[in-house]
Amino acid sequence: MTRFTPAELEAARDRLVPDVVADGLAVLFCGINPGLMTAATGHHFARPGNRFWPALHLSGFTPRRLHPSEQEELLSYGLGITNVVARASARADELTAEEYREGGRLLTLKVARLRPRWLAVLGVTAYRTAFDDRTAQVGPQPRPLGDTRVWVLPNPSGLNAHWTPTTLAEEFGRLREAATRE
Repeated sequence: MTRFTPAELEAARDRLVPDVVADGLAVLFCGINPGLMTAATGHHFARPGNRFWPALHLSGFTPRRLHPSEQEELLSYGLGITNVVARASARADELTAEEYREGGRLLTLKVARLRPRWLAVLGVTAYRTAFDDRTAQVGPQPRPLGDTRVWVLPNPSGLNAHWTPTTLAEEFGRLREAATRE
């Protein structure tokens, strides 16, 4: 794996990382925003401590654990990745409430255009802010975005210690089961 200096990571601040999307996906996963490692590599969830890729595999979404550099392979499984806020930052707490709300508005337009069956937002606080839903909890949401059902997943960051790798994979698995029933 490429090692980046602190200066190289800082130089990635505010970069945009292209979505991995296609029309009609089964699930469009939506991160909060790209981290600096993601922006430096151009690969979603690239920080080694992030548990997105292990949870995706352990929950049965993918037949093996993918490396972030293999993100385009997700499309062959009917999966994709986007973000609520497009710009990269070192931490999600650097984002403003206005950025989240604007991200929610833009995400609604993106979902209307791409028509995934499920939108899976990775972070309950991000979802609450972006969609002005203070009572949202992890799990399926009662309010769809058009024809797209919404599921809030825990943030897979290694900093989110409340969710263990096992419980994170179990929650991803609940979404996978719901997505395969349809």
